[in-house]
Amino acid sequence: MEAAAIASSPRDPSAEAQALLGFLDFDRERGQSSFLFALAGIRATLALLLVFAIARLADLFDFKTGRRRRRRRSGGVMLWVVRLSGLCSLVMVMVVLSPSLQSFPPAEAIRSSQYLRLYGGYNHHLAAASDGSEDLVFRRAPPFHNAAECEPALANGTSVCDSSLVHIAITLDEEYLRGSIAAVHSVLAHTRCPESVFFHFLVSEPSLEPVVRSAFPGLRFKAYYFDPDRVRGLISSSVRQALEQPLNYARNYLADILEHCVRRVIYLDSDLVVVDDIAKLWRTELGSRAVGAPEYCHANFTKYFTDRFWSDQRLASTFAGRRPCYFNTGVMVLDLVRWRRAGYTRRIERWMEVQKSGAGRIYELGSLPPFLLVFAGHVAPIEHRWNQHGLGGDNVRGSCRDLHPGPVSLLHWSGSGKPWVRLDSIRPCPLDHLWAPYDLYGPAAS
Repeated sequence: MEAAAIASSPRDPSAEAQALLGFLDFDRERGQSSFLFALAGIRATLALLLVFAIARLADLFDFKTGRRRRRRRSGGVMLWVVRLSGLCSLVMVMVVLSPSLQSFPPAEAIRSSQYLRLYGGYNHHLAAASDGSEDLVFRRAPPFHNAAECEPALANGTSVCDSSLVHIAITLDEEYLRGSIAAVHSVLAHTRCPESVFFHFLVSEPSLEPVVRSAFPGLRFKAYYFDPDRVRGLISSSVRQALEQPLNYARNYLADILEHCVRRVIYLDSDLVVVDDIAKLWRTELGSRAVGAPEYCHANFTKYFTDRFWSDQRLASTFAGRRPCYFNTGVMVLDLVRWRRAGYTRRIERWMEVQKSGAGRIYELGSLPPFLLVFAGHVAPIEHRWNQHGLGGDNVRGSCRDLHPGPVSLLHWSGSGKPWVRLDSIRPCPLDHLWAPYDLYGPAAS
């Protein structure tokens, strides 16, 4: 089995993932135990309240008895003792139960001593203290040299046309910069020959390039400024404002932006980590297709378009002769030669123009539907292990999600919840701790 090394220390990606998933199983067991403990506390409180109620009724029933009147003062003292005891018990139960209500099963078990010994855990105090700090920086990643037979990297920015390179495209913007840096870190940590990887960064601010150079000295990469005016007039409102950002549409223009000697590229979103050798994904056969991605044919494909789209026969006939399946555009292998030859960028733009026309909306979900309109049913299928997506929750609220069945090579926090946000707020989902080891955000330890 291929092994990767971090700072010259070998690490088996598959074994690592299994170990981390084992912590999640332990977390679930602990969550069940917490729930049972809280249930026992509720029962005890109800019992105390019942005793209090009986004592009160007995006191009211005997209020005419002179003997009761003479003992009323001492009985009142005892009654208040019972009340106080019941109130204290109720407060204790609420304190114990509240963490279970906030996060069930609780994620605290993952930060066990064994996990901390393996990966150092996540420094919540650092994240909280450094939030908003002006001098906050990204720590420098350790040097990666994972296999002796790998050739050393040349000077940064050279040899982009080298046919032996693995090309990866990622966007960089201020809001998702932390996720992008973690994604790059994960690729370098698990690729057998990270020296052969060339990154193409699509940036919204030129000032972000030095951040990458500082975090990854010697990294082969090139930054490309993406002008938001190129798509601003084509973007329509979406279910989430984050999906309306112009940089989300930069993937549509990779064939135009990248050098023409780049014949193939892997596009990766900024909210994921790779836990396997990216070269395996690079070698995927696309056949005659321009796009390769994991497909999910069991998903309800009709929900990605409006009733207006499906009721218009001219629009709905777009999928005639195809078997369209949903695929997530956050992980794709693109054949740029076929893309350029077929003019797919312009085809995507035409659908965005239809959406913006006065005839009515045909979709609601950002940059995904135009891709589905052009490529669904014409996608080279890739193993699902390369996009365990949806870990961020749905597009309305960031609910916690579990992994899909099967092996894992890439974890993707698509959806509204991002792991760095939930970790900083100390309200993480269990799987967020699989992202934390690749986070370089914050000043270096003194």
